[in-house]
Amino acid sequence: MCSGRPLAAVVLLSFMLLAEATAASLEWRRYAIVATGLSVDVPVSIFEEDRGATEGRGRHFFTKDYRANLTIKSFPNPQNDSPAVFLEKMRAPAEIQYKRMTPKFFAVSGARDGFTWYNRCNRANGFMNCVLLNYPAAEERQWDAVVRRISLSLGK
Repeated sequence: MCSGRPLAAVVLLSFMLLAEATAASLEWRRYAIVATGLSVDVPVSIFEEDRGATEGRGRHFFTKDYRANLTIKSFPNPQNDSPAVFLEKMRAPAEIQYKRMTPKFFAVSGARDGFTWYNRCNRANGFMNCVLLNYPAAEERQWDAVVRRISLSLGK
């Protein structure tokens, strides 16, 4: 009798490769705030609605049906706080399910009210340059590759 584990691994790998291919086939544009050093890849074929500037320095983007949103923003960090201290001062939500902290950035995510949220902030000179995403929790696997590319492109 054959175990179902090899088949499950093949199916999982197939879904992961499909998600990566989907992210690669999207139209991406670089968004930058030169004064703060923020730059990030934005999938404009997903976030078609540019809702304009945020309070301070940044931009809000939405999917056409408004089920997901992306905020790109530079937050003032005049004391040049570490990512851990900055996150503490911002009063991070209690629902954090994933947390990665380094001296250069933090990444946190969780779920609330049927949505998955993901925040990553990179430490810059006098700023924390951030991406904040919200998308339906039921679609989390479909968003993985997109979130990964946005996150890894921040500041590069």
